[in-house]
Amino acid sequence: MNLKELSQMLGLSQTTISRALNGYPEVSEETRQRVLLAAKETGYRPNRAAQRLATGKAGSIGLIMPISPDHSSDMHFAEFQSGLAEAAIIRDFHFVIMPAKASQEEEAIRWLVASGSVDGYYLAYVRERDPRIAMAKSLALPFIVHGRSYGMELDYPYLDVDNEGAFFDATRFLMQLGHKRVALLNGPADLDFAFRRKLGTEKALAQAQLSLDPAHVRHTFMGDEQGYRGMKEILAHPERPTAVLCASTVLALGAVRAMNEAGLKLGVDMSLIAHDDELPLLKPENFSTPLTTTRSSLRAAGRRVGERLIAMIGGNTPALPMQELWKVELVVRASTGPAPAGA
Repeated sequence: MNLKELSQMLGLSQTTISRALNGYPEVSEETRQRVLLAAKETGYRPNRAAQRLATGKAGSIGLIMPISPDHSSDMHFAEFQSGLAEAAIIRDFHFVIMPAKASQEEEAIRWLVASGSVDGYYLAYVRERDPRIAMAKSLALPFIVHGRSYGMELDYPYLDVDNEGAFFDATRFLMQLGHKRVALLNGPADLDFAFRRKLGTEKALAQAQLSLDPAHVRHTFMGDEQGYRGMKEILAHPERPTAVLCASTVLALGAVRAMNEAGLKLGVDMSLIAHDDELPLLKPENFSTPLTTTRSSLRAAGRRVGERLIAMIGGNTPALPMQELWKVELVVRASTGPAPAGA
């Protein structure tokens, strides 16, 4: 089945069919559903070259993948991409992934937009006062930000998790259990989500006239080894904390290993709360001591970013919000307990 045959079968123009398949708002919902059903039943898949000629669209969404010699593979990024792929497959969109050095991301985005190979793109790994956002606003192509940029006016499309609120609530919960010395194993210091998680922790402690000891804070790539090393260093500090917040379950995996080596019982000698991105291979309830977590699905976020970006490309945005801030759920399990006596 080709486009001409589908057009004849439905009694619709080829342009109308292409626009229906790409979500253009001028095509009625009834017609769109009729075309989608016929395409599914006949196994029709659009020819990309013909589709581009008919609609002026590439049928692709783009992203810049920052690379460096010391950059490790990141399962968090992969999980987000899985959600994005789910949205793209449903709407028959492709990915265009362009690797670039971190120092050349803006140049790479300009090239991607100018190439005509994508209809829209998203920005990830957002930093404070991120210059990429101002640049993206100046370019004539839809974009969406996964995250927000602290210190900038919120006048751009984004989807973010309430990282500050999540770690504020987690810290307050620990204080309700009697903990006064709280450590933080966080993501890289230049990334916005890590800044906001630290800010939430500090604000909660400040309400009780407490503070976050810089000696109890680590900012690293969110890997198992980094969690292990960071926790080992913190435990060696003369005034050891009684609780630790981890920016991911991957960091928590290493932190728990360091605690086990030190002979500490999780939830008794040391409490731990981790942020759970719902990674399929690392579930907090499957730890030997199930982890208390702040929970928000990265896959669901990727799926939502894909849905919104593709809707923006099709000009079909009134039904979707421009900005979303997802609240985070605190799930209490066995890794948190009262502060040890005398601590």
